[in-house]
Amino acid sequence: MKNIGFLSFGHWSGDRGSQVKSASDVLHQSIELAVAAEEIGVDGAYFRVHHFAQQLASPFPLLAAIGARTSKIEIGTGVIDMRYENPLYMVEDAGAADLISNGRLQLGISRGSPEQVIDGWRYFGYQPGEDESHADMARRHAEVFLQQLDGKGFAKPNPRPMFPNPPGLLRLEPHSPGLKDRIWWGAATNATAEWAAQMGMNLQSSTLKADETGEPFHVQQAQQIRLYRDAWKAAGHERTPRVSVSRSIFALINDEDRRYFGRGGKDSDQVGAIEQTRHIFGRSYADEPDRLIDQLREDEAIAEADTLLLTIPNMLGVDYNIHVLDSILTHVAPALNWR
Repeated sequence: MKNIGFLSFGHWSGDRGSQVKSASDVLHQSIELAVAAEEIGVDGAYFRVHHFAQQLASPFPLLAAIGARTSKIEIGTGVIDMRYENPLYMVEDAGAADLISNGRLQLGISRGSPEQVIDGWRYFGYQPGEDESHADMARRHAEVFLQQLDGKGFAKPNPRPMFPNPPGLLRLEPHSPGLKDRIWWGAATNATAEWAAQMGMNLQSSTLKADETGEPFHVQQAQQIRLYRDAWKAAGHERTPRVSVSRSIFALINDEDRRYFGRGGKDSDQVGAIEQTRHIFGRSYADEPDRLIDQLREDEAIAEADTLLLTIPNMLGVDYNIHVLDSILTHVAPALNWR
């Protein structure tokens, strides 16, 4: 059995063929998609976060709105770029969204991917400290965020407050108990996966990975997951961690599927350079259900993970994306014992 969710990049465009013409469209359709996905039995609704782009950016209003319209589906991100975040303000936003959803928030955070502008976090008022890289800054913000999710008081109260204070130091409010156990780190290297385990975060193994061994993407990703679980065990955490991978998977059921994806998925990995480092990108899958099942059985990382996020073509609209998700749940997942 696996948790199966969707991951939306939240694009919008006025181009011909897009069903998502504006920011308003993508926000409202994201809510409707999560509601409809819950109805067909999807376990999670996850959203990418990018700044300075025609994509979803500020996640918490969207997550809170979905939480108010749904009752069971997990609601998350994949991922929030911590280079851009005030970790204390983020604690308040996350706590509120989690309480609205009755504890269904699953927040993926990370150092982020290459962005639309140069050093975009500087426009948000953040810059690395002396002898600190932007990745170091992201991890520092993440550590503060995790610390404050404990809900311990740290701020000295005003001796003449506007409203009565509880005794002792004050914490950030609203506090949502248990949220700290539902924070995930998006890791593109083995080392950051092991760091995430030490910090007590769940693992979102990235859609791309530093090419550390030259092996196929799914093999390297499976090894990363095993190293993460070893580091988790060594750290002595009491709970069992969760691990997710994401894939583009399309079952060709009808003529519309074949028109969009009938040329098949990218049946081999891709390699490219990001920030002068060689990275490997995993393949996508698109085929008739029986052949798709055989291909997916060979994916070692999917086998290792407990959660699978299906990346969706959100600009094709809510109805088509629900069809995409339902096709996997109906025609693929049972044969692979995911359901």
